[in-house]
Amino acid sequence: MAVTAYGLVDGMILPLSFEVYKPRERLKDGEQYYSKPQIAATMIRDLQALGFQFELVLADSLYGESQVNFVGVLDELKLPYILAIRSNHGLWLPEDQEVYQEPWQTFERTFSNGTTETRYRAEVIYGKRHRKQYWLLTTDPDTLPENSTSFVMVCAPGVKLKDIGERYGFRTWIEYGLKQAKDTLGWADFRMTRYEQIEKWWEMVMSAFLMVSLFSEQFNDACPIAHQQFAQHPWWDNQSGWKNLLNTRRLVIQPLSCFNWLGRWLEVFPSASLQTGFEHLTQKMNQFVCPLVHRLNLQLIFSSA
Repeated sequence: MAVTAYGLVDGMILPLSFEVYKPRERLKDGEQYYSKPQIAATMIRDLQALGFQFELVLADSLYGESQVNFVGVLDELKLPYILAIRSNHGLWLPEDQEVYQEPWQTFERTFSNGTTETRYRAEVIYGKRHRKQYWLLTTDPDTLPENSTSFVMVCAPGVKLKDIGERYGFRTWIEYGLKQAKDTLGWADFRMTRYEQIEKWWEMVMSAFLMVSLFSEQFNDACPIAHQQFAQHPWWDNQSGWKNLLNTRRLVIQPLSCFNWLGRWLEVFPSASLQTGFEHLTQKMNQFVCPLVHRLNLQLIFSSA
């Protein structure tokens, strides 16, 4: 199990940080236990120290119900958030106040492929409105299906009421990111049992994920890689999907990979011309301008994988 933090920028997700979660029963002598919300809170502080700015924080109910270790840190740092909470979430109220629900309203949920779907939202008020608001979001207000109904806690002054359902829907991008990391890049294929080895494996997978994401159009407008000489390769993939980007990144690092495969044979059968040729090819490929990301305004999404 791990705690993962992803950033969402203009429809492109990229991994920011992860940490392996160690259950109490797996701790060694001298190790301190940290819950997943505690780990996530530390991640936020670390990412802020690196210069990241968060437009909105999204997380599931594991974090939304952690009032001290996670929500308290968000409040301390004055970060806006929309967090899932349990349907039986409770608050202390004066005797003369009660919980009531406002009438249902519709909103349009827009998906990554551009399609839309009508959904429903209703505010749940604990006594009277406070800085934090509570909303029910669902696809069917009559049956409240479990797999498409969420109860969320909102503390995001910059998010308009009509956009709460749409913005919380961005949390589903975490599933997209986990799918690519686990299925395409083999995040879950490790065969190690030591935490240090597992962390090293996951670090390599997340580094590869980040490299692919940074070459998307969202980060590469100033110097589109497709407009450079690389695109003349007959196997170049000009489509914009994440897996298409992965295919082109594999082409870019192919010369380095091939040279590493042959390196041991060059120790047995030295070939100065072959080594010089690979070095020359690598120098040529290193001339392209790599996109850089500085102080992005991110929508930060947390999940337990």
